[in-house]
Amino acid sequence: MNYVPSKHWWYSWQEWDATSILEDLRAIAGLGMDHIRVHLLWPVFQPDPSVVSAVSLDRLRELLDLADHPDVSLDVSVSVLDGWLSGFTFLPAWMSGRNMITDSGAICAELLLLDTLAAHIGDHRRFLGFDLGNELSVPNGGVPTERGEQWASLLLDHCASVAPGRFHVNGVDHLPWFEARTFSPAACATHGSASVLHTYPYWTGAIRRYGPDGTGVLHLGEYMAELAEAFSPVRGRPKWLQEFGASPVERPAESIPQWAASFVRNTLSSGGFWGCTWWGSHDIDRRFTGFIEYEYDLGLLTVDNEIKPIGARLRQLIGELRDTPVRPAARSVALVLPDSRELGLHVADRFFALVDDGLRPALVTSERADDPAHLSARGITELVHF
Repeated sequence: MNYVPSKHWWYSWQEWDATSILEDLRAIAGLGMDHIRVHLLWPVFQPDPSVVSAVSLDRLRELLDLADHPDVSLDVSVSVLDGWLSGFTFLPAWMSGRNMITDSGAICAELLLLDTLAAHIGDHRRFLGFDLGNELSVPNGGVPTERGEQWASLLLDHCASVAPGRFHVNGVDHLPWFEARTFSPAACATHGSASVLHTYPYWTGAIRRYGPDGTGVLHLGEYMAELAEAFSPVRGRPKWLQEFGASPVERPAESIPQWAASFVRNTLSSGGFWGCTWWGSHDIDRRFTGFIEYEYDLGLLTVDNEIKPIGARLRQLIGELRDTPVRPAARSVALVLPDSRELGLHVADRFFALVDDGLRPALVTSERADDPAHLSARGITELVHF
């Protein structure tokens, strides 16, 4: 679950309320969840390039302590350079005129923040690892992929150095996979501990293209998971469905539980998943008026920790999947990806057409389509070209 605090959203770092956070975490654990992803607000944690807020550090440590409460027992992934979050860009004032990926002074400050965070929480048993930041291609879309990849590699290597043995990732949205924006698909499938997927039918445009119950909506996560498989340099690299969700803005609220259950099962059929993390835990309190309508009703829980129908269905699904995990689909037919930076829905159309024909296709890059050993290792016996 991506944790969205019920009372104060992520303004919670300033409006700290440990009691309400513990209540939230108990409710999340009650749904059967085993991990949360939390989001720092960069200006709050690092108000000056050479200063990290001691108060914020202590509150983060306390959140991890609350996650370790006997009634909770949730592991915690910490998304650091946020950055872009729920429609807002949070950047420190000292970042004015700088780019977080290309400016050497900004990079030094980022490394300091990671150092300080690791020193403060790196030994906590609930700390899973660092996520560099949420969907960083959104505010950094003009950065060439070569620069973006160098930056991600540098910071992820640094994470591994200051917090060894933890699960460190780059929390990209769909744009690097679909458009090679800021980071290329190959980099996303190589750097860090897992290939991260954000698979929203709404934000990708899939729901407008295919309709609420179209194949391209039900199998969108599967397509993106197979993109990650196609570009991974090694077999068995973990995949993390780090964000997915749906709002009544895009489809009738009563249809969301069944869509979510089908979506998860289809996505997991790709195999090799570390985990699935819904966005988000709680609805956003309507007293906050600055968010777009889409953001308010994405939770599994209300702001009063009442379980919504989607929360009840995912709790049931978790039990089903723990009893009977999804068996990865055999994918003997592979669609050969075009030599293009554009791998979005116009390419996915062909993938979904094959699904409609009763197949569960793989994806393979054109370079690997001529590699018999690679095809054999993946069980691919037939290629489909554009």
